Amino acid sequence: MKARVCALGLALLFALPAGGHAAAIVGGFNGNTLAPNDDNSTGLVDIGFEANFFGMTFSQLYVNNNGNVTFGSPLAAFTPFDLTSTGRQIIAPFFADVDTRMAGDPVTFGMGVFDGRGAFGVNWINVDYFSSSETHTSRNSFQLILVDRSDVAPGDFDFIFNYDQIQWETGTFSGGDVNGLGGNSARVGFSNGTRDPGTFFELFGSAINGAFLDGGPNALVSNRLNSDVDGRYVFSARSGGVAVDASPVPAPATIGLLGIGLLGLAAIRRRG
Repeated sequence: MKARVCALGLALLFALPAGGHAAAIVGGFNGNTLAPNDDNSTGLVDIGFEANFFGMTFSQLYVNNNGNVTFGSPLAAFTPFDLTSTGRQIIAPFFADVDTRMAGDPVTFGMGVFDGRGAFGVNWINVDYFSSSETHTSRNSFQLILVDRSDVAPGDFDFIFNYDQIQWETGTFSGGDVNGLGGNSARVGFSNGTRDPGTFFELFGSAINGAFLDGGPNALVSNRLNSDVDGRYVFSARSGGVAVDASPVPAPATIGLLGIGLLGLAAIRRRG
């Protein structure tokens, strides 16, 4: 029996521009495979460099099947919790109930190169949702890349969320329907686990049904942040902090809006 917790809570809002289409996901970072599973994680894996994440320096992390990586311990939670009030150190390109047992492809990860710099990446390509089934027709493809930027200062790094296809948002034990829609839908962002102001972020559209789906109002594949590629969101960790920059990006337009939502009611669900 596994307990799952979700919370509808604080959110930082960003309305981002659409631009020219190009594949956001880059090749590589597939030297290792997390065997097909539901809610499993790797052990600690090396990322190949030191990353200063809000004053905590890491050279290893856990790759979690459910669309995120964590630093302190692995994470089996499948219903996405509020990233702005969590005590977990987490980076989540698409925190939702990924299930690769029966259909889709398993998660891969490993070291590689991005833009000429050493990097570590995780690929959730063509992944299914709970409860995985060969009858499902919807698949998601997204990627996380951590890039060594010690050329700027020791411990500095970038992390990048890439998206090529988002067709589902929820597993059925997170309140979703048989098509992976509705319920407690995916969250995107990060937290250092302290709950201190400025140490967490959720992309606007998190926990909003339909928002991140292809064609949705905040579709991940057709928006961007600090990038000229649709589906690519770039965050820079410098001197331990992560600045979420809403400055203009290439045409057609940019709208940056920062806001804070209200903390809602937590719900607990269980599945056997």
